[in-house]
Amino acid sequence: MKKSPHYELLAPAGSFPSLIAAVNAGANSIYFGLNEFSMRASAKNFSLSNLPKINEICKQKKVKKYLTLNTIIYDDELVKIEKIIKKAKPFIDAIICWDLSVIQLCKKYKIPFHISTQASVANKKAALFYKKLGAERIVLARELNIQQIKEIASIIDVECFIHGAMCVSISGRCFTSQFLFNKSANRGECLQPCRRAYTIKDEDGNELKLENNTVMSAKDLCSLDFIEELKKAGIKAFKIEGRNREPEYVDTVVRIYRKALDKKLSESEIKQSMEELNKVYTKGFSSGFYCGIPTKKDFSKEQHSSATQRKEFIGNITHYFLEKQVAAIKISSGKLQIGNEILIIGNKTGLIKHKIERMEINRNPLNEARKGQEVGIKIPGARKGDKVYLVVKK
Repeated sequence: MKKSPHYELLAPAGSFPSLIAAVNAGANSIYFGLNEFSMRASAKNFSLSNLPKINEICKQKKVKKYLTLNTIIYDDELVKIEKIIKKAKPFIDAIICWDLSVIQLCKKYKIPFHISTQASVANKKAALFYKKLGAERIVLARELNIQQIKEIASIIDVECFIHGAMCVSISGRCFTSQFLFNKSANRGECLQPCRRAYTIKDEDGNELKLENNTVMSAKDLCSLDFIEELKKAGIKAFKIEGRNREPEYVDTVVRIYRKALDKKLSESEIKQSMEELNKVYTKGFSSGFYCGIPTKKDFSKEQHSSATQRKEFIGNITHYFLEKQVAAIKISSGKLQIGNEILIIGNKTGLIKHKIERMEINRNPLNEARKGQEVGIKIPGARKGDKVYLVVKK
């Protein structure tokens, strides 16, 4: 039997729950940032002291670990970043970067490096330059179509985004956040003013609300419809955007694309998968630049997420009885009912999705539990201290 090719699925990890969710959902590799020099400064991120734990979690399932150090670096930061790279070396498989100072340090300490999408590599000449410099892989500019990707993939291993937020600017090189709030996107501090609603005001103060007042807000990339074409393009790693996203987002998106990369999905499977993707954070879906230049249809009319589901905090697991796999949940907000879907999220647990089939208080079954009560529910794999959320349909 002919063995199907292996496609690397690369998942975002902005926190321990998201990291564990990615590993459990089938990611082959994860990328993450530290508290400094990360293009997602607003994510929870990690510290150097977390690296042994990250390494241990990923080692269990042979998941590779890529550290992102892909911001602009200034002279007074060179000593600090060298210390970080030196200390990180034993715990990572590669560094994602584009500043030449970081590249030189990776070469000095013999650490494999991948060129970040921030470098906007969009042609074979640029790819060849970085290959000669020693890069193992290039995360290509997002402004390429499938044919252009095929050309560059013949030069060097390439990594491409397949799902997640799109920037209205070229490869994230936007200065709007810098001008308005003194928060530089190129330092990972973007406040995403492009996603806000805007009105037009004239010199006399008259205002005009635009028909679609989120005029700079791009829809999210979704490649599920044409993933088979991307498989044929020679892409080495298929990357999911979302280091600011919640664990349930990471879990859902990784599971769906894992299945799509491992087999060819039928039309009904794609439709069902799209319904699942719509349950987690999204601003609507676009094919990005893969199938041609985006049009006005690729701009979102949503200022916030249009997900069909959201989560509401319910309470914490105060005790966990390991032998019986029963969690004691102290309800601090809202209520729980038989049939409810809940999410269990924790730094060691990652994410557990669970449908309530039975609840008890003092061994007495009940159909509903309210704020202030402590209820017992059988939830395999949970832990004391985990947070409990109710899944609510919009």
